[in-house]
Amino acid sequence: QVQLVESGGGLVQPGGSLRLSCAASGSIFRIYTTGWYRQAPGKQRELVATITSGGSTNYGDSVKGRFTLSRDNAKNTVYLQMNSLKPEDTAVYYCNYNANNGIMTLTYWGQGTQVTVSS
Repeated sequence: QVQLVESGGGLVQPGGSLRLSCAASGSIFRIYTTGWYRQAPGKQRELVATITSGGSTNYGDSVKGRFTLSRDNAKNTVYLQMNSLKPEDTAVYYCNYNANNGIMTLTYWGQGTQVTVSS
């Protein structure tokens, strides 16, 4: 089992910044992909950004150039720096963990943290 603890959400004005953190604990694999997805009311969950153990990143089109994802492998923590926030970034942000144990892909989700961008 893997536990994901998220922090850093909140209310921010348009154009502002926030940083989300997600710390993984438990049966952590050496190689895994982690990152963030988000879900706004009435919409499907969508990719924000993911990062592999080797540091390769993948960003959703709507956040490219504004959000930066990084990870600290020693702390099993991933960070999402969100700049130039827009009202359309308002959503619940979920941390995600994916690893393959040689038989199947294991996927875990955090409990979600609310990000609200509003004046």
